[in-house]
Amino acid sequence: MLCQQLPLSAGMSGIRPTRRSLITGAGALSLAACSRRSGAPDGLLRAAISGEPDSLDPLKGQFAVSALMYKQLHAPLTEYGPAGGLAPGLAEGWFSEDGRLWTFRLRSGLRWSDGASLTADDIVWTARRAVDPRTGFADLGDFFAVSGARAALRGEIAPEDIGVSAPDAFTVVFRFDQPVGNFPVLMREFYPLPRHAVEAQPEDWIRPEHWVSAGPYTLTGARALSYELTRNANFHAADSVTIEQVRVDVIEDAATRARLFRAGDLDLADRPPGDQIGFLRERLGDQLHAYPAPILTYLKVNCLRPHLADPRVRRALSQAIDRTFLNAQFFNGEAAETLTAIPADTLVGEADPDGARAALAAAGFNEENPLRLSLRASSGERERLAVSIGEDLRRAGVVCEIISSYPLDLHQAVDGGDYDLALARFDRGLKADPDFMVQPFAIDGFADDHGWSGAERDAFDQLVMTARGELDIERRSELHRQAEARLLNAQAVIPLIHERAYWMISGRVAAPTSLQPQLWRDLGLE
Repeated sequence: MLCQQLPLSAGMSGIRPTRRSLITGAGALSLAACSRRSGAPDGLLRAAISGEPDSLDPLKGQFAVSALMYKQLHAPLTEYGPAGGLAPGLAEGWFSEDGRLWTFRLRSGLRWSDGASLTADDIVWTARRAVDPRTGFADLGDFFAVSGARAALRGEIAPEDIGVSAPDAFTVVFRFDQPVGNFPVLMREFYPLPRHAVEAQPEDWIRPEHWVSAGPYTLTGARALSYELTRNANFHAADSVTIEQVRVDVIEDAATRARLFRAGDLDLADRPPGDQIGFLRERLGDQLHAYPAPILTYLKVNCLRPHLADPRVRRALSQAIDRTFLNAQFFNGEAAETLTAIPADTLVGEADPDGARAALAAAGFNEENPLRLSLRASSGERERLAVSIGEDLRRAGVVCEIISSYPLDLHQAVDGGDYDLALARFDRGLKADPDFMVQPFAIDGFADDHGWSGAERDAFDQLVMTARGELDIERRSELHRQAEARLLNAQAVIPLIHERAYWMISGRVAAPTSLQPQLWRDLGLE
């Protein structure tokens, strides 16, 4: 299904460090030395990503860096338009009368990178593979409502019996148990797979020597912490792709990415260190680009903990946090402090530790019986952010222990419910609609791990479900805002900061100014 953005802290884009990943800086510097000697070859884009993809199979990968790679290597059913909206992809058109039956019409003459024909059968086969418990992924993602999908994943029916069919070679029909009004929008990150290649090499089809895809680039090389991409002549819009080759280096350390870019060894890299934004703006000038983005940093609250089950306690914790200081100290003052999940022009106001202390006292916590909490975060920059939050909570009388760990350990702790608070972050990439900021917290959402329950939760889920079936965009957005109000009234999560997306883009690269440069097919080299 669609690749989910990581729900936890910024460091979650990689895997638990191994000896190989611990030498990332040295390896990157070696690459830099080679680049300095030889210069930047014509037609080669030198890009850096912040972690290793967990899989290049889009039915298995979850990491944000994996989603970025999919945009280059695979072709979705629908596409992101020039301003981030909806545009044709493999499908040239689609329609639905009620949101329960969506019909997509494919372009004619579609081909895989090896020249084989790409037909509706490949798309149906991919959808069935996604819900097959032997080959699929446990999170149904945006296939949650396809008729029979859940039953197939549980092994109760055959994958062939789900509600996806191909009346002919150019038509795909999706049938749903409940209306899904924005399904074409969701299909911007549904990537059909080449059945003939996957069946020939079930485990190794993602290796360069077996690689077949339909995207703007193909995978022609893969080494430790480095990938080579080559323009796919069979991509349906190949004439618009001007960069012939891309070298992608995995550089997990943000400061190292920034140093290599400043040295001229990279053309494109995202997520420079947040606390260096001002310095980099001085040094890089117009090569440092900032974009509004659907990126939320927030606190997960384990509502199943007895001492956090009371909404008054959760609201008091939010009241105690100095978001203005966090923005200034860790985001150079360029992010937006927030009390909401959906970006809004709401005034946050100052932190009120005395008011938070009084609210906690009303809930039964005081100096003799203080509220004791642990706050989990991944190590590094996010740990420093957590320490600052912990100090805010202590000023309100909370005894707060900071627990830092590797990203995967943090994932496992949250998945197992072994946390009070967890510093979390998700980045919805190019998905800027309000839908994508609320849906993660609903049933089937990747951030639905907070244990919130009760009448308010039921009303929240009902509103999100109703929004999913709404065909009208404005009405759908309004329903999501009503759902968000329920989420925030219960303070089931604690929003902190809406981050901006930062990219370092060299003078060699011609990139759109209104959209993050995640679609490398739209870039050019000067």
